[in-house]
Parts: sequence; C-alpha cells; structure tokens
Amino acid sequence: MSRPCIWITGAGGLIGNQLTRQGPDRVPGQEVKGLTRARLDLTDSAAVRREFRRQRPKLVVHCAALSNSPECQANPALAREINVEATARLAELAADAFFVFFSSDLVFDGRAGNYDESAPVNPLSVYAETKVAAERIVLANPKHLVIRTSLNGGVSPTGDRGFNEQLRRAWQAGKTPRLFTDEFRCPIPAEVTARAVWELIGQSRSGLYHVAGNERLSRWEIGQLLAARWPQMRPKIEPCSIKEYRGAPRSPDTSLNCAKAQKLISFPLPSLTEWLAAHPEQKF
Repeated sequence: MSRPCIWITGAGGLIGNQLTRQGPDRVPGQEVKGLTRARLDLTDSAAVRREFRRQRPKLVVHCAALSNSPECQANPALAREINVEATARLAELAADAFFVFFSSDLVFDGRAGNYDESAPVNPLSVYAETKVAAERIVLANPKHLVIRTSLNGGVSPTGDRGFNEQLRRAWQAGKTPRLFTDEFRCPIPAEVTARAVWELIGQSRSGLYHVAGNERLSRWEIGQLLAARWPQMRPKIEPCSIKEYRGAPRSPDTSLNCAKAQKLISFPLPSLTEWLAAHPEQKF
C-alpha cells in the first residue's frame, strides 16, 4: 500500500525547500513531495488536475508564486495566472484536504505597522493585489490555512532567493547596494518559518496567521547586520529613502504582530539579531 502523500509547491524556493527538508521528520510515514516547476507546471490546469487525482495528496502546502514585485508590475496577467488562478485551482482540488497558502506582509499599505490578523489590507502593488485576491479564495474554505510572512532569509537551492543571498551576490559582484532607512520589515530565517508552520499544521490550525521575526528592522539595519557577519567580503552599503524610489509604491512599515501564532508554537519567534548571534557558524 502506498504511503499518504503530501505536496509542497515551490520546493525550489527558500521556504518550500525548508518545508520539504523538514517534512520527513514532521510527518513520519508520509511521502513528502517537493514540487518544482520542472516537476509540475502549476499553470497547466489539465496536468495539475490529472496529477492531483492520481496522487490524492492529503496535505498541500502552496509556496510557489511569482514573488518578484517589479516582474509582477511589468506583467500583471502572468502574476494573476501564477499567484491567483493557480492557487484557486489547487484550493478547489484540495477542498476536502488540508491546504496551506503562503501570503505576504505586503498586503498592507505600511502606514501603521505592527499589523495583526484583523488589520484591513490595502495592497499597493500588483504582487500584493494578487496575494490579497488569493487569500480571499483560500480563506473561503474554513478548513484552510493562510500564513502571512515577511522577508525570509537562508540558503536556497538556486542561491538567490533569500534577502541575505541577494545582498551577498551584490557584494561578490563588487556592488554597493543602496538600502532604505525608512522601509521596515520583520525578517526571519526560512528554517524558522518552516518549523513554525509545521507546528501549526500538526495542530490542524485553519484561518489566518502571521509568522515573522520578532524584530522590526529597516532594510538599512538588515544590511548592517549582514555586513558585520561577512567582513571578509569588505561589504559596502549606502543609505537611501523610499522617497527616492521610482517604481510601484512601496509600503514603508509592514511589521507584523505574530502574537496569535506565538501562543500556539513551542518556541519563541526570534529576532534576526538574536538568531544571527546564536548561529555564528551557520551559512546565512
């Protein structure tokens, strides 16, 4: 008899890869299938329906997305196809299964900060608009779970998905990134996000939860932390303001209040500063 099957989409990305790696320990006896685009194109409706009906996953954790905001802004039809339509298809197929969807702190306009799950959304970009639309579709099923997270860092299969990897690549290329002093997020290592989400899944939680780091940091402050971690690269950064940015509107403060999730998980969601200090030898 075949083992129960679990799908994790976006397994080539940062969070999806971590969820796939941790899965066998979290759900022993079940087959954890990390799905990449090469393995299953989520925009191919017929293929997705065929594979779902063949494998009948009991849990789908949907991490795959077009998450590059400028790319979404330039191609809103593609952003909607990947971020909304593919999500709706999977949520429909998993109507009687457990479905988990990853969303973003960018659903907020950033005027207030410290947003909890009851705060009204107001997306400013195409990417954020697609996340809001997908959230509403998923949450229409009371058995399904939506996780909003913030900037995730760590080691991805392609080496360019985490905010830390992007900074390191810039420094390796001899560049001096300009980082906003007035745009705030709650960065978190992807392995911590995955651990927290596996715990929520283990409790069969549904509805909406915020999972992010326990520290509000500007892009500039994040850059300073990482520059101090990699002195051998002789990293350089320059401060700038989002007022100087020419592109889609940016949310200045999308810091998340994670008290709801924190009450349920077995460990404290760390600040990035604390986590880096506690893991000095870990690649990040």
